[in-house]
Parts: sequence; C-alpha cells; structure tokens
Amino acid sequence: MSGADSPGALPVLLPPFGLGASLRRIGALVRRYMYLLRSSGIRLIELIYWPFLQMLTWGFLQKYLAGTTSPLVQAAGVLIGAVLLWDILFRSKIGFSTTFIEEMWSRNLGNLLTSPLRPFELVAALSAWSVIRLAVSMIPVACAAYFIFGFNLLDLGIALVAFFVLLVLTSWSLGLLSAGVILRYGLGAEELAWSLAFILLPLSCVYYPVSVLPDWLKPIALALPPTHVFEGMRSILLHGVFNVNELWWALGLNAIYLTVGYLAFRWFLQSARVNGTLLQLGE
Repeated sequence: MSGADSPGALPVLLPPFGLGASLRRIGALVRRYMYLLRSSGIRLIELIYWPFLQMLTWGFLQKYLAGTTSPLVQAAGVLIGAVLLWDILFRSKIGFSTTFIEEMWSRNLGNLLTSPLRPFELVAALSAWSVIRLAVSMIPVACAAYFIFGFNLLDLGIALVAFFVLLVLTSWSLGLLSAGVILRYGLGAEELAWSLAFILLPLSCVYYPVSVLPDWLKPIALALPPTHVFEGMRSILLHGVFNVNELWWALGLNAIYLTVGYLAFRWFLQSARVNGTLLQLGE
C-alpha cells in the first residue's frame, strides 16, 4: 500500500490544469500588475509623459519641414506616424521588460515560479500587461497628435491594426530575449531591457527608407520585422498604396523571432533553476 493510501496520510494536491486554470492564473497576475499601477499616480504619468514629449518634438519638426520644397517632408504625418508606430514597439517592449525586472527587484520571481504558475503563463501575463500599458500610454498621445497637428493615426485604415499587431509581436520577442539574458546574468544586465530596442532603431528604417542604407546593411535591415512595417507605413502615407507583401514578410519574421525568443527564455530559466541561482539573482 502506498503512502498516499495509508491511514492518516495527507492527500497529494496537484495544481489544476487546463485552459480555465491557466486563464485564472494569468488573470490573477495581470490584476496584480493593475493594482500596482493604480496605487502609483507617478507610474501612470510616466507612461504618458515620454511618448507625448516625443510626439511634440517630432511634430513641430514635421511642421517646420512642411514649409520646405522637399515632397517627402511635405507629406502630412510621415514623421509623426513614424514616431507613434515606433513608440508602439518601444513602449510594449518596455512594458514587458520592466514588469519582469520589477519582479526581480522585489525578489518575487522565485515565489512566482515555485507556485503553480507555469513559464508560458508568466510570459502570457507579461505580454497581456504590456498591451494594457501600451493602450494607456498611446491612446492619449494619438489623440493629442490629432488635436495639435491634425494627424489622425486612423488614416492608415485597416493597415493600422496589422502594424500594431506586428510591432507588438516584435516587442515580445525582444522582451523574451532580454528577460532570458537577465535571468542568466542577473540584474547587472538590466540595461539590456532599455537599450535592446534602440539597437534596432537605425536598422529598422523608422525615419527613412531602406534605400538610403549602404548595400551591405540592406539585407540586415530587411531581416528585421519593423523595417517592413515602416516601409508599409511610408507606402500608404506617401503613395496611397497598401503593400501587403511587406506585412507578410513582417509576420513571417516575427514568427521566427518569437519562437527563438521563447525558446531562449525557457533555456535561460531552466539553467537558472538547475544552477540554483533563481532565488539569488542580483547585481
């Protein structure tokens, strides 16, 4: 007779599995992050402050350049559109990474990962929360761009939904990679959470077309999903043409990078568990 069947033995309680149980755990973690945001007005202001400042800076530059003779800069909203779309990627990436780092700052990551919460549920909660943070920061800024500069992001039409999804997917792959590196090397590598997206900025052709890059850099730029998003945006705003091929390229590349990012995160997490460093992560 096994120990579990012997008289007086305590029953072995297994964590609930299934889609419903996973959704409850993900929802509980998202609610936790929501309570943290609600409890700090400074956090809420910070979410809006930086994208608003960016929009004002580039918006006034766009207004100044509109008086020149260049047809490129005269196209309404090219710079403002690029800024707003870039902020979608950057803010979603920061939302994912900073939430993960805050779990490490509070030394709560070990508690979460010794609970029934599974790694993919943690990733799903971080991803969902990054989109919520993104909405909180970008909706007021997009409205301000319309009232101050007359630029309506909705003019991109159905392409805006595709651009939004593709840039968010890219941000998640970057967030997974930076979270994995921080798990491996500790909080000393947290600078990667802020700088990784900026490494892509000059190669993603946010403010200029791929054609201005030297020939040896063009294949690298075209291997990045955001490049195709910003090329697609310029095609709509400058020529009124929705280039579906650019979106398919971005979607395929995102699928590759998301898979690699998640596998890297799982590998770094498993390595931290095996080495016993999960509860000792620090500088």
